[in-house]
Amino acid sequence: MRKSNFALRLQPSLLDEARKVAENEGVALNQLINVAVAEKLSALRTESYFQERAERADIPRALAILERAGIGNPPIPGDERD
Repeated sequence: MRKSNFALRLQPSLLDEARKVAENEGVALNQLINVAVAEKLSALRTESYFQERAERADIPRALAILERAGIGNPPIPGDERD
């Protein structure tokens, strides 16, 4: 894995808080920042993934499938809702 350096300018209060969290978690500040960036990127990618999937969705077809769900399959013991 290739590593690189990047000068990151954080507001002092944010840096202090990040240091405290890293210390409480028992990890290096660098690792905390790497994980935080990875989590944010993952969240953004997940959002755009679901947006793309929604744009391709065939709602009438999905509703038709749900309408058929369970037809011919009566409930069995344990299917009750609590």
